[in-house]
Amino acid sequence: MNAGEQRAALVAALTEQGSLTADWAPSLAAVPRHAFLPETIWADEGDGDAECSRSEEPERWMRLAYADLPIITQWDDGAEGRARITPTSSASLPTMVAEMLSDLDAHPGHRVLEVGTGTGYNAALLAHRLGAEMVSTVEVDAQVTARARTALHAAGYTPEVVCGDGVLGWGVRAPYDRIISTVSLRHIPPAWLNQTRPGGVIVSPVSPLFGGGAIVRLTVHEDGTGASGRFTRSSAFMMLRQQRYEGAPVDDYLPGEWPGDSGQSWTKLDPEAIGGDWLAQFACALALPDAYYRRNAFGAGWTWWLFDRAVTSWATVDSVPGESRFEVRQSGPRRLWDELEATYHRWESAGRPGYERYGLTVTPAGQTAWLDNPDNPLK
Repeated sequence: MNAGEQRAALVAALTEQGSLTADWAPSLAAVPRHAFLPETIWADEGDGDAECSRSEEPERWMRLAYADLPIITQWDDGAEGRARITPTSSASLPTMVAEMLSDLDAHPGHRVLEVGTGTGYNAALLAHRLGAEMVSTVEVDAQVTARARTALHAAGYTPEVVCGDGVLGWGVRAPYDRIISTVSLRHIPPAWLNQTRPGGVIVSPVSPLFGGGAIVRLTVHEDGTGASGRFTRSSAFMMLRQQRYEGAPVDDYLPGEWPGDSGQSWTKLDPEAIGGDWLAQFACALALPDAYYRRNAFGAGWTWWLFDRAVTSWATVDSVPGESRFEVRQSGPRRLWDELEATYHRWESAGRPGYERYGLTVTPAGQTAWLDNPDNPLK
């Protein structure tokens, strides 16, 4: 199949599975995704992120361009002369692109800000439906910005393309009817609230510190002082550069060698039950927004290290296959494993609620996650 036929097949598949709505289908049918991809791309077809060059493998390259797969287009913030470690820019999974556009509910006449231009493909879809004059897109990486601007113009789309800090939004053309982010966040920036009109909508991936991730759809309050809304679906996006978090070295937590001054206890909950479940991680992460973990190989199993951002408390749990109880060590004013275990059991007792039962309320003072309604904040 040629590019047009492959594009039509992708649109048909997305429509059949219910991801693509009728109002956005013409845009996905018209905008050539392959025109926004670089010469060299990486995609995981089941055996890891494999490189593909258009000049060397043109048929495979074009097939990947219209596969329902995320395509990596940059590693390690574009650093030269180092091994590929962390993907830092991509063309998103087409299913997710379609579903987020549905969540956005943008219509002709709406002014839209996109944060995270990436390849420029999503901005082209917005421009095709809404008109280029109604779309602004912000990208922090200068090289990515330049490549996207070139691709957009070559494809005949001229939205405003800005190289800048997405955390600050883009106040020049505010207020917006819609803001959409194609990078994940820990916290919704206050600037986005200020730049969205009352009743306007913000759609963004949210990745709490502990793990998991989901798309949130927020509606700005009529008084403009905040926004609230539910999560719609799971997601896994690259993190906004300004909100990446590395965590302090272990030595900053432990007073001397392990086990330091920790107390010993035991648990029947295998931490892998949490780590192996994206939704469980997400539910726990919303309730414990300042906790994070690392996971190290330990014999035939894993040692889980839990930390707080304040660098006051830590815990370890050894997950050993086949065991019915697991050793716990905890130190500091907080008992982090006890908190995590209690949070997990509350999630189980609530019937393992899915993403759509969780929501977020954002104000200039911060954000609060809740279950079922804003009057039921997570603890």
